[in-house]
Amino acid sequence: MVRENAYVPYSGFKVGAAIRSASGAIHVGCNVENAAYPEGTCAEAGAIAAMVAAGDLRIAEVAVIADSPHPVPPCGGCRQKLAEFGDPDVPVVMYNTQGEMLRTTIRDLLPGGFSVDYMLRS
Repeated sequence: MVRENAYVPYSGFKVGAAIRSASGAIHVGCNVENAAYPEGTCAEAGAIAAMVAAGDLRIAEVAVIADSPHPVPPCGGCRQKLAEFGDPDVPVVMYNTQGEMLRTTIRDLLPGGFSVDYMLRS
């Protein structure tokens, strides 16, 4: 499980993410902390980077898992990153290691998200 590979010497909070791209390939990521806290990388961002590095640009489904009392949603920044590569109705499934699951969509995670549409000029 990719979550076990997380580098979390400061928080001890391991998170894993998997993205199924439109091609059907699975791309995974884990959180990677840094002593300069803002320089760390979330699991979802790592999975997106792996997807792009493999040549895929569209997300079909997202899964996130962490050892938490409740299924863990992506942070705000990762919600925006997911919206960049996934349609609003892309399913996002969140788990904890106790087997709880919560299903939602990118739209429900990020209502009013920023998109390229705001940069279009008529």
